This record gives sequence, structure tokens and C-alpha cells, in this order.
Amino acid sequence: MNLGEALAWLDRHQNLERMLGDPVLRVPNPERMRRFMYQLGDPQKSVPVVHLTGTNGKTSTARALSQLFMSKGLSVGTFTSPHLERINERIMANLEPVPDEELAELLSGVALMEGSLLERAGAERLNWFECLAAAGFNFFADKPVDVAVLEVGMGGRWDATNVADGSVAVITNISLDHTEILGPTRAHIAREKAGIVKPGATLVLGETDPDLYPLFAGEQPGTLWLLGRDFDLESNELAVGGRLMDLRTPGASYEGVYLPLHGRYQAHNFLLALVAAEAFFGKPLEQDLVMSAAALVRSPGRLEVVGQHPLVLLDGAKNLAGARCESAAVAEEFGEGLRRVMVVGMLRGKDAGEMLLALDASKAELVVACPAPSPRTQPAQDVAEAARALGCRAVAAASVAEALEVALREAGEDGMVLVTGSLYVVGEARSVLGVFASGRGRAESSDPARWAH
Repeated sequence: MNLGEALAWLDRHQNLERMLGDPVLRVPNPERMRRFMYQLGDPQKSVPVVHLTGTNGKTSTARALSQLFMSKGLSVGTFTSPHLERINERIMANLEPVPDEELAELLSGVALMEGSLLERAGAERLNWFECLAAAGFNFFADKPVDVAVLEVGMGGRWDATNVADGSVAVITNISLDHTEILGPTRAHIAREKAGIVKPGATLVLGETDPDLYPLFAGEQPGTLWLLGRDFDLESNELAVGGRLMDLRTPGASYEGVYLPLHGRYQAHNFLLALVAAEAFFGKPLEQDLVMSAAALVRSPGRLEVVGQHPLVLLDGAKNLAGARCESAAVAEEFGEGLRRVMVVGMLRGKDAGEMLLALDASKAELVVACPAPSPRTQPAQDVAEAARALGCRAVAAASVAEALEVALREAGEDGMVLVTGSLYVVGEARSVLGVFASGRGRAESSDPARWAH
């Protein structure tokens, strides 16, 4: 199959990302994925694995860890989700997305195996995410890479990535999200995420609620490293374009490390990545290596600056915890003086009023609501109404592109446009702004080159 045919085949599979909140949705059966991987020759067993889960910060932590491994001279496979602009971003070698031709070949191989198995009695079709995970495992085995950094799609215990046995597991934090699948309380969610910890593995735990510790200890990891006890941020200061950090790991201390990411929480994510790397190698990393790796870390769509006049920020905030972190980071790093316009789109299942409150929407001169490019989108008019109920001036746009035009015009040269809510919105905004910057957009109010990367 060519890539178009391969993606069309993939889209004929049930996609949990598009169905959350749908009453017909069923939690996947991990045995189906295990059986399928066995038929593929268990490629997930051919590469050492570091496995990551948590409510927020997974992708940033995975990218930081991959950069640390690359700085040690390793070839690194990275599997993350969701993607921002292209599905290729989910499967990376040395942080470069899989090329179109290789992705088509990988999906074709999965399709051939699935077709063969479906001819047998009792065989089940994979879902969309399982197909992609299988393709990723094959990619990493075929390269081959020296280590795979795997981000869980959702939860942990029954996730498709959990067919791999990570020697190191990382749990970033536990907050309420996807409660219709993972359970109604933080304890339920913690139990599900603890399911990635395999016997004998080292667990790097970024969650600091001691009431949840027994849920992780119950998985009997080989080693449990706790934030605040075994490792910590000794200093986390605002710097030009990012953070300046002093870090303590179980084996060493690192001072004056510069990280070019916005948001206090990104220092926390980098610390988790550094401790995971130390656990993987069984010893601390060299100071110079940590410094150089940190300076190269990028996390697209996470408080990412993509324009200056006006200041344009992209930040996915998919739950209340993420929204609160975002609003605190924007206040600390960009101040309150800029005329702020927000572009916001959300998926169903989110309380728009609560999310907008957590995002400090009342500080915006205008909230421009837009639909997320997903079947699960909340209507833009509903989000706009929720903003008005909080006392905000708000309008609804028909698309992300239209919302950006309105926001850029309203913000003017000296204002700020904050694009937030669903990562689907952030990804679409990234694409649209790239089109505008190339001179192919319709922005009527200003020179599009002003917002180019």
C-alpha cells in the first residue's frame, strides 16, 4: 500500500481517541495485542525499553529522555501520542518522524498479518492504536535502535504498549482525566497506571501524594525512586527562553542546567527523564552531557512560542491540572501586561466552564472558541457560551484558521494570542500558522511573516 491507502486501512479500525465518551466504547483486551505481537515475532522484546505513563507531561518527558540517550551516543526509538500535525510524529528514530514510505511499509506489514489472522476462527481485529503500536515495535526492531522510549496511549495496564517489558518505568503524576475509562478517583487511575511496572523494574515516581504510594509499591518494583526523597529539583528559576535548574538525582547533583522550555513543570519533566536515564545506565550521567542534552530539548505544542508580533503561544491543556499549570506558567513567564486573546477548542467530556476558569480566561480581552478537528469536539458555540457565563467577551469561529485570524487581528502587534485546549486544536493551529507564514493564508490584518517560526 502507498501511504494514503495505508492510512485509509488504519482508519477503518476502531479509534479510542475518537470515541472517548461514546457508550459503545469498550476497554481493549491486552491479550489480543499479546497474541498479535507473538505472531509478528515479538519485536517489542528485541529492544530495551523505558516505559512512561502519567496524566500530564508524558510526551515532554519522553522527548527529554530520548535526547539524553542520544547525547550518550545511542540510537533511540520514541513512541508518543497524540500527534500534532502528522501521524508520523508518533513513531520516531532519534526524534525524527518515520518517513512516509517507511510508515506505509510498516502499516502494510501489520495489515498483511492482521488479514492472515482474521481468516482463522476466533481472531479479533486490532484497534487503531494497537495497529500503530505494532508498526512502531516493528520499526524499532528493524532499524534497529539501541533503546525504545514508549509513552502509554492511555492508562497503562491494558494499553497496547504494555506488551513491552520496560526495565525502567516512569509515572509523571496522577490527576483526574479519562475517568470514564480509568475510574472515578485518583486511586483508580493510579492503579491502572501502575500496571506498566514489571517485576524487577525500577520505578521513577513523580507523583508526591503519599496516600497513593502503596498502590505503586503493590506492583513490587525492583527499585522505587520517589520525587522529594530520592531525587528533587533543588532550584528551578526563570531564565531567558526557559528554565535554569539545579537537580539532585539518586547518584549525583547537577547545577546550572539550562532548559529551553517554558513552564515550571518542564523542569520537573526533565528531572524525571534524567533520573530514568540514570536508572537505565545504572550510574549517573556526565555533567557536560546533561548540560548539552538539556539545551537541545524541544517539546512542540507545549507552551511553544511560534510568533513575536503579536506573541503567539501554543499549549495543549487537556485537563484541569494541565490548565492550571498553563495559566501559572503564562503569568510567571509572560506577565500580565500584554493584551491577551485566547483561541480555545475542547473535546466532549470536558466541563468548558471549569476548564476556562482554570485557564484564567477572565484575563483575556477576547475568547475565540473554535471546534477541535475531531469527531469528539464540543461545539464552539457551547464553549463561547461557557466563557460568557464567566463574564468574558467571547465569539465562536467556524474553524481553527478562522479563530486565528480573528485572534491575531484583535491582539494587534503588541498583544498575545494563546492557543489552548485540545492538542487537536494546537496541532491544527501549528499547521495553519505555517501556511500563513508561507504567504498562502488569508490573514487580512497583518503580515503573516511576522508570526513565522
